[in-house]
Amino acid sequence: MAQNSEIKNDEDLKVHVFSSASELLEKLQQKWDSVKKPYPAMYSSVYGGIILDPAMMVIPIDDHMVHRGHGVFDTAIILDGHLYELDVHLDRILRSAAKAKIKSPYPRSTLRSILIQLAAASQCKKGTLRYWLTAGPGDFLLTPGGCPTSAFYAVVIDENFSQCKEGVKAITSTIPIKSPMFATSKNVNYLPNVLSKLEAEEKGAFASIWIDDEGYIAEGPNVNVAFITHDKELILPFFDKILSGCTALRLLELAPKLVEQGRLKSVKTANLTLEEAKGAAEMMYVGSTLPVLPIIAWDDKPIGDGTVGELTMALSDLLWEDMVAGPEPQRLKVPY
Repeated sequence: MAQNSEIKNDEDLKVHVFSSASELLEKLQQKWDSVKKPYPAMYSSVYGGIILDPAMMVIPIDDHMVHRGHGVFDTAIILDGHLYELDVHLDRILRSAAKAKIKSPYPRSTLRSILIQLAAASQCKKGTLRYWLTAGPGDFLLTPGGCPTSAFYAVVIDENFSQCKEGVKAITSTIPIKSPMFATSKNVNYLPNVLSKLEAEEKGAFASIWIDDEGYIAEGPNVNVAFITHDKELILPFFDKILSGCTALRLLELAPKLVEQGRLKSVKTANLTLEEAKGAAEMMYVGSTLPVLPIIAWDDKPIGDGTVGELTMALSDLLWEDMVAGPEPQRLKVPY
């Protein structure tokens, strides 16, 4: 039965029963025969190896990440044949896993080796490497006591991205913000994030911004936010209630170069009220593939003069240069 078939009466419905694994595999492979394969390689600890056939890139339905959301994830960039900031992202997924009470099936060194070998097997020179630690497959109960072991999955996504130079609009999200316990780890419970992004798109904006329970600026749905004041101070919100974005942290390390050049006065993290933030001279989203995205309007009101700021692009240039030509350990050459 085709997925989009029109069924006039339930009595007309006859669900196909696949009689063999080979028949199902043939059906799965048909899906990919006529399209460009966006996922050149996947690793699964369930299979115990790297998969190159996208038809076989599947996760067991009884994995507790699937039916209970008991999983964490992270991402690394592949750019010009190098993995960018793999180690800091790997450290973060292990911190997230500890908070989620998920014990990795492998030590850190093995996870790292798997990810590097996966990137090499994919032959992808530009894209993203996304990976998950889960409570594992085993049953459909709430807690994972019946799961024999946790699981590790990773996939390479062939993705084209470039330095963002055009400004976008943002809105203040009306979707309730996650509590700090969940916001500070990168878990798969992203429904608030999805709804927040959808809310922005429905209003013609790129994304939204959350305000915390004390009235301070928090973060975007899957990005951090940063501001430049009229006194040329770069300010990012404190990370105590939000995710400490690896790209945002790297920006805080690189931005003092602009202070040395006399272009910025200072670089810091601080609490910002909604009024203070909207009064900024420049504003930006900060995230892995952006790496900096200028925000020129917020809730339909211009930020600064409503154009892409010079200092915003100077910060973007610092990060992009770090991504394409930065030193180790920021960039790791993939052994294709």
